[in-house]
Amino acid sequence: QVQLVESGGGLVQAEGSLTLSCAASGRAPSGYAMGWFRQAPGHEREVVAGIGWSGGGAYIADSVKGRYSISRDNGKNTANLKMNSPKPEDTAVYYCAAGVGIYYPFASMEDYDYWGQGTQVTVSS
Repeated sequence: QVQLVESGGGLVQAEGSLTLSCAASGRAPSGYAMGWFRQAPGHEREVVAGIGWSGGGAYIADSVKGRYSISRDNGKNTANLKMNSPKPEDTAVYYCAAGVGIYYPFASMEDYDYWGQGTQVTVSS
């Protein structure tokens, strides 16, 4: 089993910055991809970013492209989502996910085997 724990959420001002972290523990499989998803009230969960084991060819959703970036540290089993210039419409619960056999654009929720509990991000205008 793999446990994912997100941290770093909270209240951030628009045009500020925030970094979310996801730490994986337990028997993490080798070569797993990691993704960040979000769900706003009244909306479906959507992909924000994804990254493969090597870290190359990361995917960033169009809605946050140019503002968000994703990175990972395999030695620490962590993945970060850096949010620059967030907007009020970015307010949501952000979830970290991990799974094997997932490839670019890492966007299908059904492909992921493990999920974190989510962390709330609120962007104030």
